[in-house]
Amino acid sequence: MKFSASSTPTFRSALLCLSPILLAGCSTVVLNPSGDIALQQGRLLLISTMLMLLIIVPVIALICVFSWKYRQSNTEARYDPEWDHSTSLELIIWGAPLLIIIVLGLLTWIGTHTLDPYRKLDRLDAARPIPLNTKALRVEVVALDWKWLFIYPDLNIATVNELAAPVDVPIVFTITASTVMNSFSIPALAGQIYAMPGMQTKLNAVINRAGVYDGFSANYSGAGFSDMKFKFHGMDQTAFNQWVQTVKAEKMLDSQGYVQLEKPSIRVPVIHFGSVDANLYHTILNRCVGGNAMCMDQMMMVDAQSNKRTSSVANITTKAIRFAEIDNAICTTTPSLVKVNNNARAN
Repeated sequence: MKFSASSTPTFRSALLCLSPILLAGCSTVVLNPSGDIALQQGRLLLISTMLMLLIIVPVIALICVFSWKYRQSNTEARYDPEWDHSTSLELIIWGAPLLIIIVLGLLTWIGTHTLDPYRKLDRLDAARPIPLNTKALRVEVVALDWKWLFIYPDLNIATVNELAAPVDVPIVFTITASTVMNSFSIPALAGQIYAMPGMQTKLNAVINRAGVYDGFSANYSGAGFSDMKFKFHGMDQTAFNQWVQTVKAEKMLDSQGYVQLEKPSIRVPVIHFGSVDANLYHTILNRCVGGNAMCMDQMMMVDAQSNKRTSSVANITTKAIRFAEIDNAICTTTPSLVKVNNNARAN
């Protein structure tokens, strides 16, 4: 299809008019999430953007105004080549951005502490605190190549590339990785947090509306990164209990099964495990699955004890040397004292 010179501007104008319709298909989950933590993060993002626009919009508008007013063809514009300073203008130019930065810094500081992923939740949403004696759902997350393993230690089940949780129940995620660094992200639930081998991060969150939401890795991790996705199901308590019973009907996941699961694979379908080795997550975190290597926590304990014993021996040796030096000083006659005694005898 060819466009003439006269038809090209019309075509561009049509595309410009269609752009809002085309952009309407974009997901706004970050600004319209279903979890309280993600909702607070979205509001913080909106407030920060609006505060910055208070500077950006006037600056862009003034650029247009000054460009038009002081154009070369406008002979009526005031010409003052000797002008070099205006206190009022300086106050506006520096004062307004400074106030914006102060407010942004204050909001960021408060938000950083309030939305700390390690911080225990104190509410279900803005109108509802967490009821007393509410038990949080614990989920142990392992980023594999290139899939996600979710272990529910209190329910003794595990899943691959499928995550579920009841609505209005706090969730405590403990997150690690098997080989390389990844990033655990469910935009509708909360912000992303990194998963690193040999280390553990945490995320506290709650889902407030039932639905099926997207989860994925937000950090490039190799060939299968594009397909490292899963579905997060927010369910009412009855549906969640039924889902748990469905998962419990499947096979067990032990260390040998994990070794096979850990091997790199792409586009892995959903897998359920009806029971899990109680020590599996601990061995994954400490890099000792299968018992062929010493766990990292045991290694650190041995090193700490060894350093303690070495320090004790060094302290004992140092004290023995000091006592020996003191004993020699007491028992040995110094040359100065010998000289004084000889002079006394001569007199």
